[in-house]
Amino acid sequence: MERFSSTLGRLVDLPFKLAAVLLITIYRYTLSAFAGRTCRHLPTCSEYTSTAIWSFGFWPGGWMGLARFVRCRPGGTHGYDPVPDAVPAGAKWYAPWTYGRWR
Repeated sequence: MERFSSTLGRLVDLPFKLAAVLLITIYRYTLSAFAGRTCRHLPTCSEYTSTAIWSFGFWPGGWMGLARFVRCRPGGTHGYDPVPDAVPAGAKWYAPWTYGRWR
């Protein structure tokens, strides 16, 4: 039964993943040119969010990307910051802020 529910979860998550990655790709090739390409991290925030969504799903990956975006500000972090290999150990779907590294 567990295998069935995880397969069903992946099928339900797929349209959200595709829509989010499509919107991020449109942003990267249109609006980011006007906003300026001054990301403080490598990979950029849009690449990070896209990779996190594909790796972990729409909900956890989206929150990881939001946390990264919040860190990318004056006085925030900078440098090489790859997508983690796994979802944080204490992350819960009902407490979405636990997915991201906010500092």
